[in-house]
Amino acid sequence: MRPDPAILVFDTSAAHCAAALLCGDEIADLRIEDMARGQGERLMGLLEEVLTGAGMSWSDLSALAVGTGPGNFTGIRISVSAARGLALGLGIPAIGVTTLEALAHGRPRPVSVALPAPRDQSYRQEFDASSAGAARLDTRPAPAPDWSATLTAMARIAAGRLAEGVGQARPVPCYVRPPDAAPARDTGPKILT
Repeated sequence: MRPDPAILVFDTSAAHCAAALLCGDEIADLRIEDMARGQGERLMGLLEEVLTGAGMSWSDLSALAVGTGPGNFTGIRISVSAARGLALGLGIPAIGVTTLEALAHGRPRPVSVALPAPRDQSYRQEFDASSAGAARLDTRPAPAPDWSATLTAMARIAAGRLAEGVGQARPVPCYVRPPDAAPARDTGPKILT
């Protein structure tokens, strides 16, 4: 392992597949690909490309950081489950960071941040000097964030948590609204024992 922490951060909570590698205080590689679908098929290849682009391998990593939303349900589940599996396989921590935390990172407090949500709404959260309010849906639209800056902030937040020993072994999705999909109405097949 390298002396400076190396943290691989990735996010698929919006219409993108994004990853970056933070080595010490510097972003060694950052890639963002716009895509409405296909993040599950693309994510591992993108992570490999980021590591290769920085001249590193999986064994060089100190931790993983993952965007936990809010955002697209399927996208959040893709990246969170990948982070959990990779952390388990590599024996390193996986640290969850919400997009709203990343948007507030480095800004003077109190601050209110917002992220676009479906149906011309937004996800909003208030941060004061010592705490954060609950993320909520709001009827006001919000501009799309600069995903490069947001991914960099996620990596820096994770580095701070890693240094403080506050790593999270199992990142948890940040869902603000109920899913659009309804449970199946048909009864499942009878399970034979």
